[in-house]
Amino acid sequence: MGATIALCVAALIIGAAVAGFICFDKGVKYRQKTAEAAIGSAEKEAERLIAEAEKTVKEAVKSSEKILHEAEKNADYLKKEKLVEANEQINKQRQEAEKEIKERRGEVTRQERRLGQKEESLDKKMSSLERKEEQLQNQLKKADQKLEEAEQLWESRRSELERISQLTADQAKEILMASLEDELTHEKALRLSAYESQIKDECEQKARQYISLAIARCAADQVSEAAVSVVTLPNDDMKGRIIGREGRNIRAIETLTGADLIIDDTPEAITISCFDQVRREIARLALEKLIADGRIHPTRIEEMVDKARREVEHKIKAEGERAVLETNVHGLNHELIKLIGRLRYRTSFKQNVLDHSIEVAHLAGMMASELGVDANLARRAGLLHDIGKALSYEIEGSHVQIGVDVCKKYKESPDVIHAIEAHHGDVETRTVVAALVQAADAISAARPGARSENYENYIKRLEKLEEICTSFEGVEKTYAIQAGREVRVMIRPEKLNDEKMVIVAREIAKKIENEMNYPGQIKINLIRESRVVEYAK
Repeated sequence: MGATIALCVAALIIGAAVAGFICFDKGVKYRQKTAEAAIGSAEKEAERLIAEAEKTVKEAVKSSEKILHEAEKNADYLKKEKLVEANEQINKQRQEAEKEIKERRGEVTRQERRLGQKEESLDKKMSSLERKEEQLQNQLKKADQKLEEAEQLWESRRSELERISQLTADQAKEILMASLEDELTHEKALRLSAYESQIKDECEQKARQYISLAIARCAADQVSEAAVSVVTLPNDDMKGRIIGREGRNIRAIETLTGADLIIDDTPEAITISCFDQVRREIARLALEKLIADGRIHPTRIEEMVDKARREVEHKIKAEGERAVLETNVHGLNHELIKLIGRLRYRTSFKQNVLDHSIEVAHLAGMMASELGVDANLARRAGLLHDIGKALSYEIEGSHVQIGVDVCKKYKESPDVIHAIEAHHGDVETRTVVAALVQAADAISAARPGARSENYENYIKRLEKLEEICTSFEGVEKTYAIQAGREVRVMIRPEKLNDEKMVIVAREIAKKIENEMNYPGQIKINLIRESRVVEYAK
């Protein structure tokens, strides 16, 4: 505050001096008087301001001391108040604790009183039990005495009976048991015979009822399979394009597909002959694609055959999925589903194996439902019972053993595996599901017109012919054509050279002569082709 006043005074003095110098022309005396008057008033104003500032500072100091004193008084008051509250809380908790201790002591006292009463009652019961035990001991002694008297009486009577009958007790017992056993054996035989006759009648009636119901509910169609397929041509000029220059196109188709193309006088049609339905289907699709495309030459033929083979594989998978959905069988391995689809191109005595398997699954499931057995398990076993027929003849063993091995590989349940190995009676049936699958298989095969023995023998003969040729080292593929009168053998060029092919052809002919019976003669055609493929990039 003093510095401010000093600054003000200095400012006023400087202002006065400047004013004096400015008005110097009016008179020095007047200026001095004016300056002295200004200085006097400025000094008075400065003294007044200093006095007011000192007064304000004193009042502020007094106010601060007063506020500090009041704050100390308030702090002491709050401290005392908190101490009082803490004492009250401690007293309250002490009272509650004393009350709880008192209640617990009372509870302990009551429990001690009850325990004492129980001890008294137990003492009374123990004394009562001791008295009863003494009474029982006396009764046991009396019973032992009476038992001894009864044994003595029994011995005397038995001795008297043995003397009268002149038989010992053991001899009499044996005679009585033998007589009783004869009577029981006769009665048991009569009852067993009656029960057996009744059960047979009821079982036969029930079996007829269940089988007829299953057959009535599963009305499956049967389509006879043929060994040929016919492809329609847009015109007869297409036959010459399919044959190609010097027959190169038709040879390429027959070599790649293993099917035989018959081009005769039938107008606008070509016949594809092959016992293997997969190969025949590939040849049919490839030929249809070539006809639609119009470009027919060996390179294009290879592309179309590969494309047709992929389409057939896709159809096989789709057929397997359709069969699984139709029979409501879930959780099969995807490889098993593919094998089921391959059954579409397999026949058993001219009966389509996939249709037969679906029919067996439905029949077994319906009979299982009637008997209260697991229908899902029965349908699963029925669908998989002929899965071994999906694999080629290159795997040794019957279709039953192959099916068992395949299902074990893909972790099928033991009940399904047992049903597969028992469906032809190779092993004794141990489960109801196996018996149902066996019955359903017989029902499906026994329908009139379902199967043809001659067709199956023909297929087996051709498969045997291909199997013999494939068994030789260096053979890649084998195709039986011309109804088994010719066999084409594809040779691996890196395994056999041209000189060895003559020896292999002769050995194949000898083995066919020794192991097969056939009319006429069989032409063995060995084909060896070397190829080198490279791409310019």
